Amino acid sequence: MQRCQRLRARITASGTRCWMLGLGQGVTEVNFTKLDVWRKAHQMTLKAYKATQSFPSEERYRLTDQLCRSASSVPANIAEGTGRYGKKEFKHFLYIARGSIEETKYLLLLGKDLGFIEGTDYEHLQGGYETVAKMLNGLINSL
Repeated sequence: MQRCQRLRARITASGTRCWMLGLGQGVTEVNFTKLDVWRKAHQMTLKAYKATQSFPSEERYRLTDQLCRSASSVPANIAEGTGRYGKKEFKHFLYIARGSIEETKYLLLLGKDLGFIEGTDYEHLQGGYETVAKMLNGLINSL
């Protein structure tokens, strides 16, 4: 019961409704935009999109498209998980988001190695996705 109370207090402090009604109970309706991890993931998606603007036009349907899809998949899966019923389903979508973070980090590395992303921009993007991953792991572990 204490774990549930800690989760309730942590999420309420960040401005969202309580996730848990009690042990073994379902997930309440939550506005995903109130979750700090979703906000940071959305912010990083916008930065990833901006980074692809300098990619060569011949990469539009290759690396550019793949990077944008993987980056947007992170906040999209967090959002979709909040619309599901039950902690197990919610966690499932958070795990998918975590996989999308790793895919995005690789595609950013590929973009850097191909000379499409400058070193400082790459480091900033990687650091941002590392932060999102830590926040996401914290949310997963709190459930």
